[in-house]
Amino acid sequence: MRAKSSAGVSLNSLFLELIGFIVFVTYQMYYDYPPPTYLEYPILIAQDAILLLLILHYNGRLWQGLPYTLLFVGGWRLLTVEKWIVDLAMSLCTFISAASKFAQLQSLWRTKDAGQISALSWGLATYTGTARIYTTMATTGDALVVVRFVAMTLLNMWVLLTVLNYQRRAGGSKKQD
Repeated sequence: MRAKSSAGVSLNSLFLELIGFIVFVTYQMYYDYPPPTYLEYPILIAQDAILLLLILHYNGRLWQGLPYTLLFVGGWRLLTVEKWIVDLAMSLCTFISAASKFAQLQSLWRTKDAGQISALSWGLATYTGTARIYTTMATTGDALVVVRFVAMTLLNMWVLLTVLNYQRRAGGSKKQD
């Protein structure tokens, strides 16, 4: 936020991540899983919604926030209409969330710059995913959720390592200047 720039942050990645979070928390609530298994997701959704608005603002496209809001709220409500819809959405959720990580990786590879991306955030996401694998196996044992957390943890680690690589390169080139 201090930089007032969205350099390095992929709007597509954020959009897909937000969809994945919404589907995941809806699935967890629909099946009455214990709140500790999904409690951080409403906070992550709010965080990503604010980040999405900031990116739109910094790119001069804040007016696009209203259609995104309507799409997310409408989609969230649609998920709980029928059991098969929430089950299908959860089955697709891993692919949607994986696509968000690949969109961020693609943005990093294209620019070869970590820009405003925080390695700490990706490190925490990797750690949280690892912890969620354990807690899911201990609480619900839902294989679909465990597979999602394994995939997301590995992809979060890949993004983290890519960010660290580009930050290291940027640090090395600044020292040479």
